[in-house]
Amino acid sequence: MGAPFKKFEAHASGGPRIREIPMRMVLPNLVTVLAICAGLSGIRFAFEDRFEPAVVMVLLAAFLDGIDGRLARMLKATSKFGAQMDSLADIVNFGVAPALVLYAFLLDRAGSPGWIAALLFTIACGMRLARFNVLADDTDQPAWQTEYFVGVPAPAGAVLVMLPCYLYFLRLGLEPTRGAAFVASGFTVLVAFLLVSRLPVYSGKSVKVPGDRVLPVILGVVLYILLLMAYPWYTLTASVAGYLVFLPFSVRAYSKRAIREGEKVPPSDIG
Repeated sequence: MGAPFKKFEAHASGGPRIREIPMRMVLPNLVTVLAICAGLSGIRFAFEDRFEPAVVMVLLAAFLDGIDGRLARMLKATSKFGAQMDSLADIVNFGVAPALVLYAFLLDRAGSPGWIAALLFTIACGMRLARFNVLADDTDQPAWQTEYFVGVPAPAGAVLVMLPCYLYFLRLGLEPTRGAAFVASGFTVLVAFLLVSRLPVYSGKSVKVPGDRVLPVILGVVLYILLLMAYPWYTLTASVAGYLVFLPFSVRAYSKRAIREGEKVPPSDIG
C-alpha cells in the first residue's frame, strides 16, 4: 500500500524534499522566475549599450512581477515558498534592475551623485517592500484605509524612475549630458522619497465597474494597450505625468474620507 500524502519526505542522499506539487502551484512561481530573468536581461542589455530593449525588459519584469501574486490567488496556489520568491523578485525587478539600467544610461555621467541616487532608489524600494509586507499583516487598521497604499507602490516607482529614458527615446533632441544626469539624479532621489513616504496613494482595489460601463472600460484598456504598443515612449511619458498629477488628488481624497469616517489624520499620514 502507498504511503499517505506528505508535504515533505526523507531522502537517502540529502535532506527533505517537496513532493507531489500540483501544476497550478508551479505556474505562479514560473512567472516569478521569468520576471527575474527579464529584469536581469535588462541589466545585461544596458551594459551592452542597448538601452531601448533594456528598458523594455525592465518594464516586462515589472509587469510579470505584478501579476504573479494575482495569478496565484486566482488559481488558489498561494504558498510560503511563492511568497518568499515573490519578495526576492520584487527587490530585483523594482529596485535593482531599474536603478542599474538608469545608471548605465545616464546617471553615471553625474559621477558619485548619480551612483548615490541609484543606491538610494534601490534601498528605498527594499524598505517600501518590507513595510508593505509588515502592513499586510496589520488587522487593526480600518477597512477603508486598505484602499490606499502607504507611499508610491514599488511597481509604480520602477516605471516612474525611468522617465529620463522615455524622454530621450522620444528623439526630442535631448542628450544624455552631465547636466541632464544631475537633473535625473535629483528626480531619482525624489522618486525614492515618494516610495518611503507616508503619502496615501489610492489603489483602486475596491473599484467596481457598473454593468452598463463594462464595454467602454474594456475598450479604453484595449486602446491604452494599443497606444503602448504603437507609441510606447509617448504613452509611458504621458502615463508618468498623469500619475504624478494624480498623487495630490489621492491625498485630498484620503483626507476627505478620513474626516467623513470621523478619524484624525496626522500630518505624517498625508505627506
